Amino acid sequence: MNYLKRSKIQIDEFTKQSGTVNMKTRTKMFKEFDATELYCPRCKRAVPVRKRLLLILKEGDKYEYLCAFCSESVGTKMDKNEKPSTIII
Repeated sequence: MNYLKRSKIQIDEFTKQSGTVNMKTRTKMFKEFDATELYCPRCKRAVPVRKRLLLILKEGDKYEYLCAFCSESVGTKMDKNEKPSTIII
């Protein structure tokens, strides 16, 4: 029982120190993620990945995640552009 009281006090102190974060700030903070590890079917485990630009499209850039050990493709990601980009050739 003493343990439960102590953990509740710790949680209360943490929330006071960290303050409250409104929903807009929270969505800005987590708007975009980059994977650091993904499951590789060839290595049969979670492995570090490398991010490679695959395509530049009108709606955004498409990236491919590759296994750092065997270079197997383990996933893709689409980065949507905020504003239209101009390509000069």
